Amino acid sequence: MSTNGQEKTPLLEAQGLTKIFPSTVALSNVDFTLHAGDVHALVGENGAGKSTLIKLITGVYPKDGGTILLEGKEIEPRSPRHAQELGISTVYQEVNLIPTMSVAENIFLGRQPMRYGMIDTRATNRQAKQLLKDFGVDIDVTRNLSSFSVAIQQIIAIVRGVDLSAKVLILDEPTSSLDRQEVDMLFSVIRSLKERGIGIILITHFLDQVYEISDRITVLRNGQKVGEHLVTELPRVQLITEMLGKELTQTLDEKGTEASASRAAGKAYLRVQGYAREGMVEPFDLEIREGEIVGLAGLLGSGRTEVAHLIFGIDQHDQGEAYVRGEQTRITSPRKAIQHGFGLCPEDRKVEGIIGDLSVRENIILALQAKMGWFNYLSRQKQNALADDMIKALSIATPNAEKPVKELSGGNQQKVILARWLISNPDFLILDEPTRGIDVGAHAEIIQIIKRLAKEGKAMLIISSELAEVVDYSDRVVIMRDRKKLRELESDDINENTIMQAIAAD
Repeated sequence: MSTNGQEKTPLLEAQGLTKIFPSTVALSNVDFTLHAGDVHALVGENGAGKSTLIKLITGVYPKDGGTILLEGKEIEPRSPRHAQELGISTVYQEVNLIPTMSVAENIFLGRQPMRYGMIDTRATNRQAKQLLKDFGVDIDVTRNLSSFSVAIQQIIAIVRGVDLSAKVLILDEPTSSLDRQEVDMLFSVIRSLKERGIGIILITHFLDQVYEISDRITVLRNGQKVGEHLVTELPRVQLITEMLGKELTQTLDEKGTEASASRAAGKAYLRVQGYAREGMVEPFDLEIREGEIVGLAGLLGSGRTEVAHLIFGIDQHDQGEAYVRGEQTRITSPRKAIQHGFGLCPEDRKVEGIIGDLSVRENIILALQAKMGWFNYLSRQKQNALADDMIKALSIATPNAEKPVKELSGGNQQKVILARWLISNPDFLILDEPTRGIDVGAHAEIIQIIKRLAKEGKAMLIISSELAEVVDYSDRVVIMRDRKKLRELESDDINENTIMQAIAAD
C-alpha cells in the first residue's frame, strides 16, 4: 500500500538534524521524511552522512541540533533499545543475532512465551513458525540460525525487528552478501512489509535495486542533503550527478598534459577470464599490459574493491581463470600473489595497510621480508638502507625511519605503503583509493609517482572515486556497477562525462 508520500502526517520526520564531531561537521541541517508503506532509499558516497543520520534517529549518537518526530510527536531516542521501544528497529549488514541459538529463540530473544514461570519452548516455536509463514518463509525454526543462508538470517532479523516495533524498519546494506535469488526473496518480504504500512529506510549502494524496490530517494553528500525525489521522477544521470557533485556537460573534458596517451603499453602482463565469486562479483574479463594504467571506476559498493581482492587472492574466486604473462596461474592467497610479482595498496590504509605501532622502517620492509621468507631475514643494516632510500625517493616527511608510522600524516602513510611494495619490485600494482583523505600536496605527489611507475613498465590497476584523476592517468577505464563490469573505455572516450553516463546507463 505504498502511498508515495501522500499522507498529511509523515510516519517519521527529521528536521534540521546536525551532528558535529571534533574538527568535523558530520551532518548539517538535514531534513528527512518517511511515510507509512514507503521504501525510502538513502544514498550517497563514503562520508556522505548516511550512517550518522541513522545513528541520530536510533539514539546511537545524541544530536547537536534539529528534531525527530514519530507519527507527529517529537521523540528523543537515547539508545537503540529506546528507539526500538518507540517503534524504530534497525537490521544491519552483519546480522546482529546469536548463531548458536535456534531461529525461534532468536526471534523471541528476551521475550519468550512463558508457562508456569518457565520458557514455553513449544509456544515459542509455534509462534515463530507462524510469523515467518506470514512472510512466505517456511523453515524449521528449531534449527540453529547458523545453519541457514545469509538471506534467511537477514529475513529472520527483519521479522524480529518488525515484531518488536512494527512502525519503522531501517535496513543497512541488506543485500551486500546476497545473490539475485536471495535478493528476490528479501524484496518479497519488503513488499509484504509495505502492504502492512511499515515505513522502511533502505541504505544501499546498488542503484538497480534502489530503482527496483524504492518509492523515494534522498541523496546526501558531505553531510548535507542534496535532494529528495520520487523514484519515478529521478533519472539515473541526475542521481549520479547529485551523488558525485559533478554536472554532466555536453563537451568532453580534456585529459591532463601528462595523460596516459603518451605511454606505449607493452605485452599483456595479467589476463583474467570469467573471474567471479558468487554473491560478491559477477564474471568479468580484464587484461592489463606492462606499462599500462587501467582505472576502475564506479560508485562505492559497485564491486571495485571486490575485484581487487579476488585478483590479489584475499578472497577466493569460484569461477574463471587467470594468466600471468600468458601462463595460467592460480592466485589462491596474497602470499601467492606477492610471489607472482603483485602488490596491493588497500583502501583503508589504517586498518589493512599500515601497522601503526611499528616504525616507518618496519612498515616499509614488510612485503619484501614476506617475499623472501621469514627464515631469510633482512639485516638491520639492509633495512635501514632500504627505508632511507624510500624516504628520500618518495619525499616521506618523517624525522627518521624509526618514527611510529601512526604519527605521520595520511599522505605520508600512503607513501609508506607505496614504498613497501616498491622495494619488493612488483611487476603489477593494485592501488585502491590511493589519494583518499590526503592533502593537496601529497595528492599531487602520489599522482606523479603513479605516472612514473607506469613509465617504468609497471602494470597498474587503480581504483578511485575521483573521476578527474582517473581520466588524467588511465589508458583504459573499466566501469562497474552493482558488482558487474558494464563497459571499458579507451583513448578519446575517457572523460568524466562518459564515465558518469556509463555508470548511470539503464
